[in-house]
Amino acid sequence: MQKIINVLAVTSFAVSAAIAGAVGYVYVNQDAIVDEIQSQATSMIKDAVGGAVGDLPSLMGGSVDQAPSGIPAVGSPGSVLPF
Repeated sequence: MQKIINVLAVTSFAVSAAIAGAVGYVYVNQDAIVDEIQSQATSMIKDAVGGAVGDLPSLMGGSVDQAPSGIPAVGSPGSVLPF
């Protein structure tokens, strides 16, 4: 009976050490893990969208940095505030 309890204690210690090691690894490498996930998500989104977004500035009649000329800026005279 004592041998069974000792085996369970050693197994419990090994599992606890493995969990602590995994948590430590993730904590130390969290920046690299986040960057990898972001790059994978970005590539998946680019593949899903395809070339449709590339044509958007030419369809709007200007560059992405410019606001369309017919829409007044928020807070300018004549603009409608949402409240």
